[in-house]
Amino acid sequence: MRRLRHLLYLLLILGALAGLALALVVQPFVAPRPSHPPAADPQRLRADVKYLSVDLYPRSYDQFDNIELAARYIHEQLRLSGAQVSYQDVVVEGVAYRNVIARFGPQTGPLRVIGAHYDSFADVGRDSDDARGYSPKTHTPGADDNASGVAGLLELARLLGRSPQARPIELVAYTLEEPPHFRSEHMGSAWHARALREAGREVEFMLSLEMIGRFSDRPGSQRYPVRGMHRLYSDRGDFVVVTGRMSDFGATRRIKAAMTGAGDLPVYSINAPPLLVQGVDFSDHLSYWHEGYPALMISDTAFLRSNTYHQASDTYDKLDYARMAKVVQAVYAVTQQP
Repeated sequence: MRRLRHLLYLLLILGALAGLALALVVQPFVAPRPSHPPAADPQRLRADVKYLSVDLYPRSYDQFDNIELAARYIHEQLRLSGAQVSYQDVVVEGVAYRNVIARFGPQTGPLRVIGAHYDSFADVGRDSDDARGYSPKTHTPGADDNASGVAGLLELARLLGRSPQARPIELVAYTLEEPPHFRSEHMGSAWHARALREAGREVEFMLSLEMIGRFSDRPGSQRYPVRGMHRLYSDRGDFVVVTGRMSDFGATRRIKAAMTGAGDLPVYSINAPPLLVQGVDFSDHLSYWHEGYPALMISDTAFLRSNTYHQASDTYDKLDYARMAKVVQAVYAVTQQP
């Protein structure tokens, strides 16, 4: 009898631990916070992605003219939204690249930062077989990675510009997220995060829009970095995910609640240590973690869903702009939460 009682206690403890782990990882019981955000325009999203990935191809760090044209285009679109827009120099090995920063709302108070990198991947050390020094073999169009995030940022600016904002918001288009600067102090986001810390600026949260355009309703279209995770989420790539570290648990809940309440797009979340779950820190939000700021990534899960990641096939015609628009509307709802 005693042995049975001990076994029951052990099972209860294991069940409680499993429930706690589930709550910490996927946060299944977050109540949506209903809202009615203005509609984002799928056609404008498509036009911006096409321009960045086709007209300005390639926009990698080694193609300075195009990456500079991309910065100018983003600056102009943000200016037209009604934002106060400026450049931030990012000087690496004597070359001055630029972040583009758009400001809405009051000048003081806890800041809400939403960012996306506008550079694209290039395998510079590989022979392109082209006299220009680049080709689809070495330089990707970068439609989902990350023209989609930038297009979302521009459309978000248009929505924010329709009315005065009660809280300070910065939208930032980052340079130099991709290799060879990935995860280094040279990333554009690292420069921006350091500048905020040096200025003593309080940051309420930062959101990184990292690939928001690939969706699929096909069973088995979603992969996961850890065995068994498919039991906690969907096996279809029909959702967007909010990703953060364990210490950003509360921020994840608030942002997930706002996003799920903004429409019918499924929104999942995960808080996990980067050492255990690959990809948790694979974007610009990492730069803000280094400065002690709460930061999360909004993503379509990148290479866990897309077979075009860092490939010549990452083209604008493969993206789902209707669902991209829903992501933008959900992020807008986050900017408006009290």
